Amino acid sequence: MINKRIAVIGIPGKWSTEVLANHLEQRTGYRCVVDMADVVLELETGQLRYRDTLLNALDGVIIKKISADYSPAADDRLRMLSSLEANGVRCFSSPHQVSRLINRLEGTAALAAGGVPLPATRVTESTDAALEAIQTFGKAILKPLYSTKARGMVVLKAADGVKTNSQKLEKFKAKHGLFYLQQFVNLGGQDLGMVFLGGEYLCTYARVGDGKAWNTTIHSGGKYQPYDASPELIELGRKAQACFDLSFTTVDIALTDAGPVVFEVSAFGGFSGAKKGCGIDAAEKLGDYVLSQLEAEPAEAAEAAEAAEAAEAAEAGE
Repeated sequence: MINKRIAVIGIPGKWSTEVLANHLEQRTGYRCVVDMADVVLELETGQLRYRDTLLNALDGVIIKKISADYSPAADDRLRMLSSLEANGVRCFSSPHQVSRLINRLEGTAALAAGGVPLPATRVTESTDAALEAIQTFGKAILKPLYSTKARGMVVLKAADGVKTNSQKLEKFKAKHGLFYLQQFVNLGGQDLGMVFLGGEYLCTYARVGDGKAWNTTIHSGGKYQPYDASPELIELGRKAQACFDLSFTTVDIALTDAGPVVFEVSAFGGFSGAKKGCGIDAAEKLGDYVLSQLEAEPAEAAEAAEAAEAAEAAEAGE
């Protein structure tokens, strides 16, 4: 039994949250699932409390899920957790890195800056500019900045005409404010989820659509299948996730006629695809990774102290 107290930030009752908490309890004897809706931040002390638990006193936390849906409010929760990290509590992944991926624009902008191939993308508040992008693309996906599993996304076709598309755009703008348009790419009935743990490649699975929806998400009827990724494809996924510093993530990749493109890097990564598509218990591997990182810290601190002492001794002898 490892003497570490690690909490899981997640959604109580949800499979991915509970399976991770179960594994940590088996390894450490400690179990704590934190619902951010009940967390209190004391700004004057910097203390973060969840009911009777002082999170600042823990050895670490794993951010599995920040809320049921992505929203600006989810980003606020991450800012609260940033105070925990500033107090010296290890967070897996860092709240700052997760925050960069909660907002679709910030996440894909980082990928573009990192030279990662993406579908052609336009971001604007102008309806006229959005209409021009639809005309250029021929077919586009209009995406909310805060969403997962293709929720809230709208397919727009130039062939539908300016009037129809203008109405759809204005309706979208009234709710979301900003147009984020990506050129529609033919998925060929599947896209890939490439899993990384601590920056190292773990496995790749395919999400295969049922032919009834434009996307392949499990939410829309897709199924997981194993996929043997080439070294070149793995390197693309590695390059994409390296734009961020995440403990665990999934890179979404589509294989198009023009070559592979990255849709996004997940803020949290999923366990289900690795389990059902690859037969890998990613929750167990993430838990073990976090424990190994926390156990390594005292040794690293001791080595740093020894190095500092040696440097002082050498300086004193000069």
